[in-house]
Amino acid sequence: MLETLERDTAPDPRWSVLWLHGLGADGHDFVPIVPELVRRDWPPLRFVFPHAPVRAVTINNGMRMRAWYDIRDADLANRADEQGVAESVTQVEALIAREVERGVPASRIFLAGFSQGGAITLAAGLRRHAPLAGLIGLSTYLPGAQAAAAGPPDAATRQPVFMAHGTQDPVVPCAAGEHSAALLRRRGFDVEWHAYPMPHSVCAEEIRDLGDWLSARLADA
Repeated sequence: MLETLERDTAPDPRWSVLWLHGLGADGHDFVPIVPELVRRDWPPLRFVFPHAPVRAVTINNGMRMRAWYDIRDADLANRADEQGVAESVTQVEALIAREVERGVPASRIFLAGFSQGGAITLAAGLRRHAPLAGLIGLSTYLPGAQAAAAGPPDAATRQPVFMAHGTQDPVVPCAAGEHSAALLRRRGFDVEWHAYPMPHSVCAEEIRDLGDWLSARLADA
């Protein structure tokens, strides 16, 4: 089981948000987002921020850092190491199962991620047979897109998706995010897409739009 940080917005949470950080960061990276994102009328939520395993990253001269998978090439088509992606998806599934054991059903669990973490979010979401409350991919893309999206389970396509990207992103080009969003739509996913004039980062407008999207999902439940 991955090590995690947790933040509850109120006692006895009945919803969970699993948030995956980007390359070289750790679970602390998005903890400060909780007070900026959460709204007063939301039910109690448990935010879970896992630490990715430490591994050598080829594109960074083999330097060891927290990473959800090895990055072998700058080219997105060959960037993600498939075995690393599969291993991380399995680890995320274990965290989801733990939330279910703690009394939060899959239908009340959101899976979110930034950059590499977002890639794992989308990859894991496409494999789900029990749909989650929603998938959130920020500044990211779908790794192994054609193979991963070839035939998702029918239940997977019932998961709403929020994707957002910076138009000036030098790390994961905005066009890659748009392409992944379009592919997911073609496979039957309901994808809400946003773009902002920013680099590989998160901005206040993005947090506001994500909050609106989450509010709608929580209200629908």
